[in-house]
Amino acid sequence: MSRVILITGPARSGKSEWAEYLAIESGKPVIYIATATENFRDQEWQQRIQKHKERRPEDWVTLNIPVKLTAALTDAKPNTCILVDSLGTWVANFIGQDDLSWETTLGELLEAIPLVEADLLFVAEETGWGVIPAYPMGRTFRDRLSALIRQLGSVCETVYLVTGGHVLNLSVLGFPLPPAKS
Repeated sequence: MSRVILITGPARSGKSEWAEYLAIESGKPVIYIATATENFRDQEWQQRIQKHKERRPEDWVTLNIPVKLTAALTDAKPNTCILVDSLGTWVANFIGQDDLSWETTLGELLEAIPLVEADLLFVAEETGWGVIPAYPMGRTFRDRLSALIRQLGSVCETVYLVTGGHVLNLSVLGFPLPPAKS
């Protein structure tokens, strides 16, 4: 039986580090799916990517998959651990999609997850705890990522919140909301 785990929290909270720890603890071969694309003109972005690369054990396989996440998960081999970092970047990669196309993309991902025979670790950023974005694209991003996190959280075995340098197991501390009404 595969496990599906969601690790969420604010920027720079340690989400990725906790997911990496869980991947190592799984004892299974790890496939790290990076959803970000490199931009060599943005040195600060490259430094962030490099920090993540340096933390990964050498025996992990890294796949750069900015868009075709559902296909990559469907192709996952049993008895492996897939770490997806991050869903926020993956959502941003689809920001130009109209709402109907996005709903199709999201639905395909959520339908595929229960069929995957590998352990799945998803890292996602919480964006709705601050100021409402002043621009439509920012609100679209926030709303899409928040909806994904809520829907994914309802199908996960465990949901962790990493904040303030601490890890909270929300699956033990709380209980899931009923499904959102359309």
